Amino acid sequence: MEHIGAHIKLFPQKKEAPAAKPLKITERGEMMEYFLKKLNQARVRDGLAPMTMGRMARLLVAIPTEDLYYLKSICDQATDFSKKFWWEIHPKNHTPQAIAESQKKFKKTYAR
Repeated sequence: MEHIGAHIKLFPQKKEAPAAKPLKITERGEMMEYFLKKLNQARVRDGLAPMTMGRMARLLVAIPTEDLYYLKSICDQATDFSKKFWWEIHPKNHTPQAIAESQKKFKKTYAR
């Protein structure tokens, strides 16, 4: 004997869930995961909440993938990965005025 719901058209029959899509792994996604892992280590150390992948995506949306490799290399060379990362992605640090001011401070600090 069939269930009564099979005869009533108001309640559609449950369908099987579609198969899960395989994860799409991209080089950009791998770079974002790398930055996320490194930054979250510093954030936890400093007592801040870990950053999410969505927030990382929003931060890096305007940066081309090729430039992410450059960003990775200079952040890896820095003594504080997190500090260098945040300084580099801030666009105001790369204006001609900011560069000139930075050079003045550098000369003043290391002048003998």
